[in-house]
Amino acid sequence: LKVLNCEYGKNTIKFLRLHREGKKHFVKEVEVCTHLRLTSAHEYLDGNNSLVIPTDTIKNIVLVLAKKNGIPTLEQFAIDICKHFMTTFCQVAYVKTYVQEVPWQRLHENGVPHIHSFICVPDGIRFCEAEQCRNGPLVVFAGIKDLKLMKTTQSGFEGFFKNEHTTLPERHDRILCGELFCKWSYGECKDFDFDCIWNKIRECILEAFSGPPDCGEYSPSYQKTVNSIQMLVLSKVSQVIETVLNNTFYNVVDMKNLGLTNDKEVSKCSKHNLPGLFRHTQP
Repeated sequence: LKVLNCEYGKNTIKFLRLHREGKKHFVKEVEVCTHLRLTSAHEYLDGNNSLVIPTDTIKNIVLVLAKKNGIPTLEQFAIDICKHFMTTFCQVAYVKTYVQEVPWQRLHENGVPHIHSFICVPDGIRFCEAEQCRNGPLVVFAGIKDLKLMKTTQSGFEGFFKNEHTTLPERHDRILCGELFCKWSYGECKDFDFDCIWNKIRECILEAFSGPPDCGEYSPSYQKTVNSIQMLVLSKVSQVIETVLNNTFYNVVDMKNLGLTNDKEVSKCSKHNLPGLFRHTQP
């Protein structure tokens, strides 16, 4: 028998990193998962643990790196973790780490930023991954997930294939709503401004989804909306991109039996959770 994969690691290492600049405080609350693959599988095959780095040690290393290096960006922190395991432990053949951030934003009072108070704003969760094989390049991915978007018009679904099993009516004016996941690759790690790129991609997502603020832009399908997001992102940042939009349908409530005319003012939510997965690569 051949061992195909014997990775192990520590999941859900959750902690808060506080940085002070005088009276002003900065916070990063993150969740980290770090997995390793060793140069041998003796611990699996023979019960020999002599090369095994305990998962408690992995956790402690992540916390120490956060203390010593801080978290300038999620991507840089993931890079620091991978580099530490590769340079410190010769028995590590592969390392992969995942980091996601709790979306804390500085609290403002009458337009004035507070020096040490924050509010959690669920407008998309930032995450990243970094991985490296022994003697191989360090590769970095980044993304945004759980970004909930809605537009109440300028969306429809018409002209689709129909047969004897089709009961779905065509709709030329509907609510478009979904929860978006978007992931891109930086390839081999270079000198990137990770914060700038992440913010730029988020802006592209919002712009492509909604269209111009005074009139919007018609979406003929979820698929076309995802493609529009990808094309706008790729016009600004030349990376591989993967986008998933999980549908949430809103069906207009029929109120005729109640003696009322419902002009699409009251709708019931029906979350179908239908993923649309599209990949596009720009050299």
